[in-house]
Amino acid sequence: MDKNFSFKKGFRQLTVSQAPKVREKICQALNLLTPTSFYPRLNGKIEPKISEAQAIEDIFAEYGITDIWGE
Repeated sequence: MDKNFSFKKGFRQLTVSQAPKVREKICQALNLLTPTSFYPRLNGKIEPKISEAQAIEDIFAEYGITDIWGE
């Protein structure tokens, strides 16, 4: 069984104005140097380390979003 590590579910809950800021924060937290390195993680193609998953959850929590994992 394939596990899905996508956080699209959380990303879809953001407003249009919040999305770029959240993307920027996630890129900084995960040390992603190019914008294109964000999308494989958003789509669950790369399994996050536990510390990365926690950082992603913390960023979404700043916006009141707690149910983030999944399509």
